[in-house]
Amino acid sequence: MLSDRIELHWIDSFESIFKSCKLNPSETAIILSETQSRELNCNLAELALSRMGVPFYSIKVTSPRTISEAIIRSSGASLALNEQDKAVTALCDADFVVDLTLEGLMHSAQTHKILKSGTRIMTISNEHPDILTRLMPTEDLKQKTLEASRLCRKSKEMRVTSSRGTNLSVDMKGNNTVGVWGFTDKPGTLAHWPGGLVVSFPAAGSVNGTLVLQHGDINLTFKKYFESEVKLMIESDYVVSIDGTGSDAKLMSNYLSSFGDKNCYATSHVGWGLNKLSRYESLTMYDKKDLNGTELRSLAGNFLYSTGANEFANRFTDGHFDLPMMGCTISIDGKKVVVDGALVE
Repeated sequence: MLSDRIELHWIDSFESIFKSCKLNPSETAIILSETQSRELNCNLAELALSRMGVPFYSIKVTSPRTISEAIIRSSGASLALNEQDKAVTALCDADFVVDLTLEGLMHSAQTHKILKSGTRIMTISNEHPDILTRLMPTEDLKQKTLEASRLCRKSKEMRVTSSRGTNLSVDMKGNNTVGVWGFTDKPGTLAHWPGGLVVSFPAAGSVNGTLVLQHGDINLTFKKYFESEVKLMIESDYVVSIDGTGSDAKLMSNYLSSFGDKNCYATSHVGWGLNKLSRYESLTMYDKKDLNGTELRSLAGNFLYSTGANEFANRFTDGHFDLPMMGCTISIDGKKVVVDGALVE
């Protein structure tokens, strides 16, 4: 277990991220957290901003109570700003937001308003700073992510296959693609750290085919590696069947059914990881409370399939799976960008 003692090099890492965002003493920053946020990261953000001479203040909101019968540990979108209109107004007036909410603001209902005001949001994933410090973004990672994003935005089809039986087709026309490399330096933009992935949110009715999850693939909602095969049949975005003889299929079926919500079976986003600093074995090296799993989302060469909310298809739900898959081949309009789980340079 890692200690929560503050280390100097962790402060250095936070300061480096803020400098990459071109934050300077002429701007005002807000540290946004909630009552269940990782206090260590809040302290590190305060120390880094103080060292830089950036004026800041903190807003801490109450972590919302779960009203679902399901056990929610990953919804994909923070609800911390719901019914917090004054906090949202303050965030709109700031130049820079250090987002330390548990789930992050990327898909939150209030984020569009905040970004439209010109505020830039730096989401720091709810990871122990030991993980964050290992995964510092680089300019090279930024360029690779931008290139992948441009490719997806102008594409017509993504196809994902594997020797294990995966065969998925994604109609990419009208998709919304987000590339995240780990920092943001333009007004009205959001990034998260760790970064190094590209994800596309397809329009409604765009995803069809079969996903075969195998031993060694990852269920980040459960923070565990798959130990048995699970086959997902997907029709017009929705998982219509979950087959498998092991506990993995049963756990997934039980969890999704506990929401009583059709949209938790729908496709949220698809994409792949680009960060070669991310370590596949990280789930075995940290206690569950010390990691959020963003590292595995950005793992170089993984195909990331996610279920749940997709605001671009007008679907909202608390049910959410992030499922990094190993060994897949990903093609964009026939161009292979990943072959058998390895990035094509």
